[in-house]
Amino acid sequence: MWEIYEHRSVVRKLPRIPIEVLKRYEKWKDIVTISGPEGLRWIMGFHDEALRGEWQGCRSSRLGLKYRLIYRIEDEKLYVQVVDITAHDYRRK
Repeated sequence: MWEIYEHRSVVRKLPRIPIEVLKRYEKWKDIVTISGPEGLRWIMGFHDEALRGEWQGCRSSRLGLKYRLIYRIEDEKLYVQVVDITAHDYRRK
């Protein structure tokens, strides 16, 4: 089983995110908890991919046409940290 940790800023953003996106986020968490990030490869709608440039070392999953989830895998198969849920603006804060 994988553990998912959400950054404080993500927790604060959740009430302002559309319901459809929140439902996909909950499904994303279910998949990652059970089968890890490898499980996301089987579901094409999430379009999981590694990021480059300033976000190198992080990954992105699609939660809708506009929203992306940015996360980082740490401690080899034990820990997934959700860094941000954003309206497709990848500028580092």
